[in-house]
Amino acid sequence: MRQPCRQAVILVGGRGTRLGHLSASTPKPLIPVDGTPFLDRVLRQLVRHGFSDIILLAGHLGDQVAKRYDAISFPGATVRTVIELAPRGTAGALAEIAGDLDAEFLLMNGDSIFDCDLLNLIHPPLKPSQIMRMALRTVADVSRYGAVRIDGETVTTFGEKNHQGPGTINAGLYLCSRDILTGIKPGNTCSLELEIIPKLVKQEAVSGRVFTGYFLDIGLPETLALARDQLDTALRRPAVFFDRDGVLNEDTGYVGTQEAFVWRSGAREAISEAYRRGYLPIVITNQAGVARGYYTEDDVRQLHAWMNDTLRQTGVCIAAFYYCPYHIDGVVERYVRHCPSRKPNPGMLTQALADWSIDPAGSVLLGDKDSDIEAARRAGIRGVLVTETDLRADLQRALSGRADPENQRAKPVA
Repeated sequence: MRQPCRQAVILVGGRGTRLGHLSASTPKPLIPVDGTPFLDRVLRQLVRHGFSDIILLAGHLGDQVAKRYDAISFPGATVRTVIELAPRGTAGALAEIAGDLDAEFLLMNGDSIFDCDLLNLIHPPLKPSQIMRMALRTVADVSRYGAVRIDGETVTTFGEKNHQGPGTINAGLYLCSRDILTGIKPGNTCSLELEIIPKLVKQEAVSGRVFTGYFLDIGLPETLALARDQLDTALRRPAVFFDRDGVLNEDTGYVGTQEAFVWRSGAREAISEAYRRGYLPIVITNQAGVARGYYTEDDVRQLHAWMNDTLRQTGVCIAAFYYCPYHIDGVVERYVRHCPSRKPNPGMLTQALADWSIDPAGSVLLGDKDSDIEAARRAGIRGVLVTETDLRADLQRALSGRADPENQRAKPVA
């Protein structure tokens, strides 16, 4: 089966003139929200959906973008910055990196965030007649954005500026075919929104899907203030933490490779249900097999990547994997030590809580050992021992009586 796209291109080259002095010396996506650049939030959203090749297409003050993201890493993803030599517009800038683009890629603005299901947007791949699939959002007043109209999933009208009141808008997220470049002449200044998309709409080559979820752009001083006031709370959601061996896969003893891995009954279905109900699926696993010399950390990472490849083909994924390779009785010297991350210590859980906007009170950990449950207790998370032969049944029991986060989270639109 063809893999859904893993590449994302983020447009971060705008000057942000409507923000005045706030963006005079700082690129708009790097303006801090909750003490960290706004763009960090956008990148984490991509990483938790399994995007592994991320290109930041920079312009204005692009050296600041490169300096920051050349110096930090995101697990499972490579982030690189390309700075355009001269302003070419949103489409012209895209043509400058034609040689770096995959057959399909996600294109998005770096000054807005839409907390929607990105895998639903990119799955399945585009039909041969399609050049683009865009994410849409219903709002109370479309006058600031311009209205988008669809017939089924075909976009029939794009960017109507004379419309007011409730309607559907372009959320700035696009699954694109590389064939979009055929309409862009290299070296020319060209706008994606004003020139390319309207032409593609006339050719009936653009589809759209309407999503719910928190949507905000920081293009105005008042919306930037709104982001600083509510973004962390708005994006916060509970997680389902899964132990791995004995929970997601059969525990045959030190499973470190794809060849040794066998999914337990209901495991993929449990991950899918947690994902679709709005929880963050996260794996928390002791991997003493590394310390004992049975396999390497690279083996563990490759196995986890394969697990997510398998899941992404069905439109879901695990947001993050945390593993502890250390053990006091190991034989590989650099891994022989006590570690605060090894369960029953809560280190992996507390790290996950720090990395993501997680509501610990609404979260749950599924484990098969007392050490799993103790780690959850120390982290302030409810732990549930798996007892069923089918993991999905355990998950449903653990979540029984709880409102799904997708149904209970506030989704304001600015």
